[in-house]
Amino acid sequence: MTQLAQRLGLAPGGRAAIVHVDDIGLCHAANRGAFAALDSGPATCGSLMTPCPWFRQAAGMARERPGVDLGVHLTLNCEWDDYGWGPVLDRSQVPSLVDERGWLPKTVAELAARAKPAEVALELRAQVQRALQAGVDVTHLDSHMGSAFLPQLLPIYADLGREFRVPVFAPRPDLAALEAAGLGESAGMVREILDGLEADGFPILDGFDANSLGFAEGAGAEHNRARIAGLPPGVSYLICHAAEGGPELSAAVPGSAHQRDFERRFYGGAEGRRALQEAGVETVGMRPLRELLRAGR
Repeated sequence: MTQLAQRLGLAPGGRAAIVHVDDIGLCHAANRGAFAALDSGPATCGSLMTPCPWFRQAAGMARERPGVDLGVHLTLNCEWDDYGWGPVLDRSQVPSLVDERGWLPKTVAELAARAKPAEVALELRAQVQRALQAGVDVTHLDSHMGSAFLPQLLPIYADLGREFRVPVFAPRPDLAALEAAGLGESAGMVREILDGLEADGFPILDGFDANSLGFAEGAGAEHNRARIAGLPPGVSYLICHAAEGGPELSAAVPGSAHQRDFERRFYGGAEGRRALQEAGVETVGMRPLRELLRAGR
């Protein structure tokens, strides 16, 4: 058994999923769908995009649910053409994070080419502070589009977890996955940082599945059952993007609206609960991991 599985009291060979809703605050439809899934489950937690236009509404919805398990979806990119956002800080403070649109860079590659780590550190700290100041009981940190995992930014991400004493989304490093992402040369550095986090009591996940949204219309149930079936022993992060379908969602996120609406229904209803139960996968949120970290257990 891995250290995290033991700390959570998971049975030998058992599997648990952190069913995580990304992109809360993205738009009104994302807020409605995310909280609908979190209210009814099996979604267990989610994270807020504090630079986005609908963050304030999301924070208000969180305050109405004192026990809701929410982190900060650290955001350094704005990937859409017709709908977007800039940094939380004034653009003059973080000019390397602003593209010609006045928004955050569109791609991770563009971010890597232009971002100054010192400005990234200022912006990401401000994003966490914005959530705390809005009354959100932040349980964890993760990264929109995985941009915080760029080798030059990963130490900043780890340091933020230490500063705010919250777990960070951090799966156990896999060399093949790092090589596939073009990060093979950074494998040693990644391992060193994650080993340091684990030594400091931070939970390191046994697996994750980020293959949300990757299915054709009508194939959602089969796709997500396969995702659940493929989770490894231990504690895994299972990402979804629950949102409420309709004209707003289709306009805001063209090309993924039907998948997001399906994930709202699946991870916020009986079908998802049944799929997890039939696969023998327990569910857990990030709040228990924060409690372990802060208690030093």
